[in-house]
Amino acid sequence: MSRLITDSCVSCGTCEPECPVNAISAGEDKFVISADECINCGACEAVCPTGAIIETEED
Repeated sequence: MSRLITDSCVSCGTCEPECPVNAISAGEDKFVISADECINCGACEAVCPTGAIIETEED
C-alpha cells in the first residue's frame, strides 16, 4: 500500500518536506507520490490542508 495525491491537491508543497523518504515531488499539475518509495507512514496525509492525500491499496 502507499499514499496517493488526488486532484484536490492545490500544489502548496506542505507535504513534500514531511516525507521521511523523499517520495513526494512536484508534478505537472499537482504533487505526486512515488509508490515504489512510499513507506505508507501517513506523515504527508496528516499535514495536507485540503485532504488530497489518501491511502490506496495499489502499489
